Amino acid sequence: MPFTAYHLGPAILFGLALSAVFDLPTLLLASVIPDIEPACVLAFDVQGYPLHGFFHSYLGASILALFAVGAVVLFGKWISKAARFFQLDQQSALSKIVLTSFFGVYLHVFLDSFLYVDIAPFYPLQANPFISMLSVYDSSKIIYAFCSVTGILGIAFYWYKLRKGNTPKSEAAPSKQSQAKEFRTEKGDKQAAE
Repeated sequence: MPFTAYHLGPAILFGLALSAVFDLPTLLLASVIPDIEPACVLAFDVQGYPLHGFFHSYLGASILALFAVGAVVLFGKWISKAARFFQLDQQSALSKIVLTSFFGVYLHVFLDSFLYVDIAPFYPLQANPFISMLSVYDSSKIIYAFCSVTGILGIAFYWYKLRKGNTPKSEAAPSKQSQAKEFRTEKGDKQAAE
């Protein structure tokens, strides 16, 4: 996608809504890492190489998934601190990080396969069976709308989780029974002190 940020929409929603299955920081990274390829092609003016080449295939994306796993493991402490700052702290086993990384890069390839003729998702096969599937409906509008809607839903879900999590039980209004118990405890403490 020319707008890599669109890939963050599904990552935010799936990462938050399915946090028991996916590791959100890993999914955010894995969903955008394949676009390093077109960025390099453009930045270095690589001639004769497609914008969406090898790393926009499932085979190439698998290699990127392993790099993403390595990055998340290597920078795990920093990522945990950042996640805590955004109140998204979650514990993730290596198996969860690996699963999430592969899901993220494969989702990226899948979504882009509907948009670009230069993608060969099943490399070494050069065909792209997805490119004409949605062409009747203008595939770019469908894919961009999907990414936008999932991004909006993901942000709304994040806001909901923050609001829900910002009311700790200890700050809730105390019940009459707990107030009476506290009064008896304070009264007993004063009598014991005398």
